[in-house]
Amino acid sequence: MNKTKDKISKGQPALGGWVMTGNPAVVEIMAGEGFDFLVADMEHTPINVETFYHMALAVKGTGCELMARLPACDMVLAKQVLDMGAAGIIVPSVNTPAEAAQTVAIAKFPPEGIRGASLCRATGFGRNFDEYYSNHNRDVLVVAMIEHINAVNHVDEILATQGLDAILIGPYDLSASMGIPGQLQHPDVLAAQDVVLAACRRHKVAPGIHVAPVDPADVSRRLAQGFLFVPCGIDTSFVREGCRTMLKAKR
Repeated sequence: MNKTKDKISKGQPALGGWVMTGNPAVVEIMAGEGFDFLVADMEHTPINVETFYHMALAVKGTGCELMARLPACDMVLAKQVLDMGAAGIIVPSVNTPAEAAQTVAIAKFPPEGIRGASLCRATGFGRNFDEYYSNHNRDVLVVAMIEHINAVNHVDEILATQGLDAILIGPYDLSASMGIPGQLQHPDVLAAQDVVLAACRRHKVAPGIHVAPVDPADVSRRLAQGFLFVPCGIDTSFVREGCRTMLKAKR
């Protein structure tokens, strides 16, 4: 079982980093700082399959796992990133039980899913095929993003999906779907998050949320609420905040 999945399945929090540049050096630096996992954002960035391959090489040997936030529930892309060694996938905008079931299906081999098999990097180019195939469905981390009020309204049906390990609240898109974009502290947005958190407890699915600002206090607050799968910050934000810290001397 991968480290992140093992931790959240035991009720222990896992902290990750969010990568939008795709630069392997940045990925290697972040992986060496103690994150449990990193997420390659393939939805809102130029990160493609080849970029992901180099990111996977950059985390090798660090003890940090690499996940892919796909641009959609894409069977082909899911297969490709998993073949390259992704520890799991995150599928955006899962609004119905059918979409949740498809999220699980594209991540797993038959009979639990529809992922195709190959002699890929994840299998040691065939050296470890039998072991990888036997353990993959148990080990792969499957995460559905809850980022629309329609998903919140159907969260119990979504979380009843067999094989779903965690959900990830997308706070910005959630607020936008409620007509209050970017108002992350609006009472209605916070109430919707509480609905999802309570549903996760009922269905024993690990709750997650992206804490985008570089704010350790906010991470601590989310952990205290019971969130377990917590990507923290963004690589671009870490660079920006470092620049601002240094330029305080000028001001």
